Amino acid sequence: MSRPSIALIADPTSPEGCREYLAEAVELLTGAPPVRVDSRHFAAGGSGRGVPDGGRLRLQVPEERLDFVPDVVLLYEIPPHRRRDLAAFQELLRIHDVVTLGTGPDAWRTATEKNLTVARFQRDGVAQMETVVLSDPSAGEAAEAFERLGGDTWARPVVGTGGDDTFHITTGPRLAEATAYYAEHGTDWMLSRDAGNVTADGMRHQFRVFVLGGQVVHAREHLQPEHDTPCNTCRGATPVHIDPRDLPARLGELAVAATASVGLPFAGVDLAIENGGVVFEVNVQPAFVDGAVEREKVAVPYVQAHLDAFELAGGGPSRGLTASA
Repeated sequence: MSRPSIALIADPTSPEGCREYLAEAVELLTGAPPVRVDSRHFAAGGSGRGVPDGGRLRLQVPEERLDFVPDVVLLYEIPPHRRRDLAAFQELLRIHDVVTLGTGPDAWRTATEKNLTVARFQRDGVAQMETVVLSDPSAGEAAEAFERLGGDTWARPVVGTGGDDTFHITTGPRLAEATAYYAEHGTDWMLSRDAGNVTADGMRHQFRVFVLGGQVVHAREHLQPEHDTPCNTCRGATPVHIDPRDLPARLGELAVAATASVGLPFAGVDLAIENGGVVFEVNVQPAFVDGAVEREKVAVPYVQAHLDAFELAGGGPSRGLTASA
């Protein structure tokens, strides 16, 4: 069988660099690099086209001289605020049975819009900290929610990334600051009870657990010395890699349940061991850190899962490129 044609469709404006690790994983597994495509071409209003071709899907971007039929599509590193614009393209991939994982627009939306995640977790009984969703609340409404949640809370936008626009709120003035900030930006937001996720030596911490096909494939603990700063590595937290066998069983179970709850086959789940174990959020396209480690532990298994799905689907011969890229 000839080598499959793999398209890596990502947003090059993202600073995370996941696309580089995925490209390395593709070349490691297949001996050839993927065809790289700017995802913005296939967003609403983009110039990219998907046209039927003998029961398959041909992707065309005229100005980039791209014209090919992919066997596998890796759709990754799409910033949260740009995901909804790809819903029609995701549906096109589904209709034409293109081999790709975790690209259903409904699951993306449920995990990306955190108010929907909260509602889904409530429906499915996935443990989380008590949360109130707010939409342009009055000062009194915000204060009532703050008091009900114990006066030690975290505020975050319904759609955000990397811990941006997040506030640790323990005082009235800080609450007023956050309320005004979200009002100015026209952003719905959420207020959640603090999980008390602090280590014995005073480090704020949480876990990121990678789930693929219902199994934990990798995990890490994030340690943050700044108590008022989210535990994201891009905000200064230090990642400590954990072998799945060494992860507390409760966290692994929760991560798998949370991933299934939002409807994704692959995700990075943020959670804490405190309070009996609680989930903070499910990341549709979790960032990779320490590339050598997570290329092996996450990127390679993720690409391999696509190749396995391609083989299971019949693994027809690659169509390859029909024009220079």
